[in-house]
Amino acid sequence: MTSDRQLCANRANAKSSTGPKTATGKARSAQNALCHGLNLSVLRDTALAPQVEAIAYEIAGPNADAEALECARRIGEAQLDLNRVRDSRRRSITALWTDPNLEPLEGDEKLAPILEERASRLGAFDRYERRALSRRKSAIRMFDASGGTKKSKE
Repeated sequence: MTSDRQLCANRANAKSSTGPKTATGKARSAQNALCHGLNLSVLRDTALAPQVEAIAYEIAGPNADAEALECARRIGEAQLDLNRVRDSRRRSITALWTDPNLEPLEGDEKLAPILEERASRLGAFDRYERRALSRRKSAIRMFDASGGTKKSKE
């Protein structure tokens, strides 16, 4: 049974853990949500699911059995995740590069402060990319272990 003291502490913690309250905090949180959208499976996106299937059939071949096709789907899913992360990183850097509020520097002189300022966000992209690369590598190993392209039993 929870003591009265513990109950009060839990309630106090809950009050301070309800998310951002200021406009700045909410705007920052909204940006985090965009970035963390990369955690969602590509199969949940109806526009990307057909691309996963196309990659899977290209990898496994038209006569692949169900096991090889499922392994190929995992490869396709990881590859599309990798593409999404890289595209998001590219868009983020491009948006910073064209930000009129930054000092009017050119070339490497402009890029260095941008990267320094946004290192933590770019670090998040690196973590997502490493995860996608690891998932793709594992999926390729599973595909190879399943025998790769197999002829379906007709």
